[in-house]
Amino acid sequence: MRRAALVVAVAGLLVFAGCSGFDGLDGPDERAPSDVSGDLEIHHIDAGQADSTLLVTPSNETILIDTGDYRDDGAAVIDYLRAHDIDRVDHLVATHGHADHIGGHPEVIDYLETDGDGVGAAYDSGVPHTTATYDAYLDAIEAHDVPLFEVAAGDTLPLEDGDLEATVLNPPADGTGDIDANGVVLAIAFGDVSYLTTGDIEAGTDRRLVAERGDDLAADAYQAGHHGSSTSSSEPFLERVDPAVAIVSSARDSRYGHPHDEVLQAFADRGIETYWTGVHGDIVLTTDGTDTAIETERDGPTDPGVLLERDGGAQSARERPPVIGRARTPASG
Repeated sequence: MRRAALVVAVAGLLVFAGCSGFDGLDGPDERAPSDVSGDLEIHHIDAGQADSTLLVTPSNETILIDTGDYRDDGAAVIDYLRAHDIDRVDHLVATHGHADHIGGHPEVIDYLETDGDGVGAAYDSGVPHTTATYDAYLDAIEAHDVPLFEVAAGDTLPLEDGDLEATVLNPPADGTGDIDANGVVLAIAFGDVSYLTTGDIEAGTDRRLVAERGDDLAADAYQAGHHGSSTSSSEPFLERVDPAVAIVSSARDSRYGHPHDEVLQAFADRGIETYWTGVHGDIVLTTDGTDTAIETERDGPTDPGVLLERDGGAQSARERPPVIGRARTPASG
């Protein structure tokens, strides 16, 4: 059971916003590009068959979304933070409690709190999970007295950069039950450039978001849902997001066949430039609010049609695998 005593009331810190202010790919309605100064960096860390994304704002405020797989013990993310001289994470977001998304949370929190300048606050959906990985995450929050906030659609992260907005589109305020369906979906708006990251939401949540938050989904860059699985990135969803660029976070030899052929074909049909951590390694998108540039650790094709042919079409959708993670033990509560 989730330890409710750890959770701080949302009111007073998070800003409630009924609408993110998006207007398709034209950017926020009331923010002029001339108001923007400096660059936003979005680092998609190569975490194998897992997710971790680091945002560095023009004022050097940091948002870390997910921390990779539990079997890595946060090593890849910690190494990346060290390599980029990041010794503080102002906002640590867990999209959901699965071990390939919060796997490094305990170690990253401990590292930053003992060897760095700490974690400003942690955010999650409030939906618990029954694994030792999830318990270790809460243990680290408690041990280091990190403020923990449950977020819901309409909340925005309390960022210092006035030119930047990070709006929560999911989970719904009345969300219960399924971990993936209630995962945190975050829309980032910076000048005329927008970015969407969706965790592991699947087609049912896609449909609900299209119906409830349609215009807010529009994004220039889209981190493909569920590691590029065909359970996500449904046609109606992609129609509303309408990205120019997609980023897939999954291993080159993904045991689940990610990204699935169906998703790559959908990207190809729409002419979406596609980057994949399994091929390109670390992927960094930099924007000044008007123009964007992408730098990759390794060279590789970005045509989804070419990526689709990587192994003769053997990566089609497969039966969804069981959730991975360290099993709960009596000692973990």
